Amino acid sequence: MPRSDADRLRRRELHEAASGMAGPRLLPWTEDGRPCYLNTDGKGYISTLADGIETVQLGMGQELLEYARGILTPGAQAQSAIEYRWLARRLTEALSDALRVAQSRGERIPAHQEEAAKDGEPANASPLGGQEEG
Repeated sequence: MPRSDADRLRRRELHEAASGMAGPRLLPWTEDGRPCYLNTDGKGYISTLADGIETVQLGMGQELLEYARGILTPGAQAQSAIEYRWLARRLTEALSDALRVAQSRGERIPAHQEEAAKDGEPANASPLGGQEEG
């Protein structure tokens, strides 16, 4: 009997869970505006490349933010409308990059209950110690 797509997907999910694979990772680039994902354990070449690109994106965002603060401080020389428009576009790009990095990294953080189960703690343990109400 042929397997359905849902069966194949479920088998893949079970295999990945059993092998400790991290699952799909949101990459710091897009393909025609669509998000790109990599099925990875976090140790391969593409994963390392993505880590490097995220570092560059965050660094460029930090530099841009410092530049923006400099030209927007009270008493700074006024810039042309073109310069402010350029700055707004670059800040928008940097914010988009930072949000993508945050989403990607957030998706890779294990849920507290998963961590607790690995460490042998009760699932309702508070991260600050003790038990949460519930």
